[in-house]
Amino acid sequence: MNISNNVTGKKINMKTGINKILEKERVETQAEQESGRRDFLKKAALGGIALSGMMGASIEDTIAHTTSQVQRASAPSELKITDMRYAGRIIKIDTNQGIYGLGEVRDGGDVRYALMLKSRILGLNPCNVEMIFKIIRQFGSHGRQGGGVCAVEMALWDICGKAYNVPAWQLLGGRYRDKVRLYADTPDGGSADALETAIKNRMEVQGFTWLKMDLGIHLIANQPKTGIVNSKFWDGATGQYDLKDYMGYGWREHPFTQVQITEAGLEGMASIVEKVRSIVGYEIPLCADHFGHFDVNNSIRLGRALEKYRMAWLEDMAPWHYFDQLKAIKDAIETPVCTGEDIYCLRGGFKDLIDARCVDIIHPDLATSGGLLETKRIGDYAQEAGIAMAMHQAGTPISFMANVHCAAATENFLALEHHNIDNPWWESMVKMVGKQPLITKGFANVPTDAPGLGIELNEEVIKGRYLSPNDKSFFEPTSEWDEKRSHDRLWS
Repeated sequence: MNISNNVTGKKINMKTGINKILEKERVETQAEQESGRRDFLKKAALGGIALSGMMGASIEDTIAHTTSQVQRASAPSELKITDMRYAGRIIKIDTNQGIYGLGEVRDGGDVRYALMLKSRILGLNPCNVEMIFKIIRQFGSHGRQGGGVCAVEMALWDICGKAYNVPAWQLLGGRYRDKVRLYADTPDGGSADALETAIKNRMEVQGFTWLKMDLGIHLIANQPKTGIVNSKFWDGATGQYDLKDYMGYGWREHPFTQVQITEAGLEGMASIVEKVRSIVGYEIPLCADHFGHFDVNNSIRLGRALEKYRMAWLEDMAPWHYFDQLKAIKDAIETPVCTGEDIYCLRGGFKDLIDARCVDIIHPDLATSGGLLETKRIGDYAQEAGIAMAMHQAGTPISFMANVHCAAATENFLALEHHNIDNPWWESMVKMVGKQPLITKGFANVPTDAPGLGIELNEEVIKGRYLSPNDKSFFEPTSEWDEKRSHDRLWS
């Protein structure tokens, strides 16, 4: 017997077997990579990408390190921004690798707030989100003027998530919750019976577990017993929604109207809350806003008149930048005081507001406050001061989903506003990439099986329902915004 040949034969057979196993593993690995988006979370096995995990490292370096084993849909380090286009207030940022990101300028804002930023970001790597935010941050401000910067920031996280094949919440440090609690407006039912039917539909059919009501002085301005003082001069207190006249009621800050609420008016507003509370009960939080423009003294009087109804919060009773007035209201009443939907950036106003303990609850609008990462930072800073965070939102499902990812990643979050419940085509503006629907019974589903924001546009609905009659543009070229024409540095 030739032992040498026998051994050699066994080695050849073993090598052949090993090669077959390796080839099988290669084929299986390739198949797994091609299935990427459907089951990437199961395979990536990430425990959370903490942006602060690598002390002293930049966000892009942290992401690159902590996602080194993630199945990628692109070469993130080689991504470049090549274009920005728009449809309505929705923007689309394109890259050199075919990946694009969606963002949205805040409701009531102008898409040109975002388009003017195009020349500042062309050619940059969209995964360097924090760096790009610092470049463009100076071009945003409070209210709707923050909408352009925030729209770009949303789109960058959408791109970054798609590039690394993870959801946006994962890039913010992981999630605290799988579902995001929503709050909804109480509908205007007209008669008492219709109101009760409408509110019960909100709770029992639509499934909302948190409600907010408009409680403006316009509701009592024309009641039989005079409800407010100085109403006729300020257009019956309804002019708060007419912003065309700079000297009109809608433009005047609260201390400068001399509108006062009478005792009969306080009773009338309290009776409205009592009616709603009797329908809602006390298991569901009930908050209120859109009071109208009256001074701090009347805010305190109203707050005290409503205390027995245990409201979740009273919102924007004074302009957010009057810190002393907000603190005076907060210290004088038991009901939580809330503000923030018009504040831009942590250091633009939230930090001072929080440090001065002027509110019990902060209420940023992510489409003004700086986008996903900045809003999470605002929430984290508030948490250190023992202050909770609710979130204002009245946009399309794009802005909505950006809020959902941020809310999922922020521990002290309470509830997110859903302002388009009764719009029958609102949800159909987008298609969910993952398996879950956008909303289930009063809760938004946090995407766990889809990268980026987890949505794609439904072009048919956008074109047919969403676009303004004055501008039907649907992601047409915007080359007129390519050229930068100014030196932007704010210091010498």
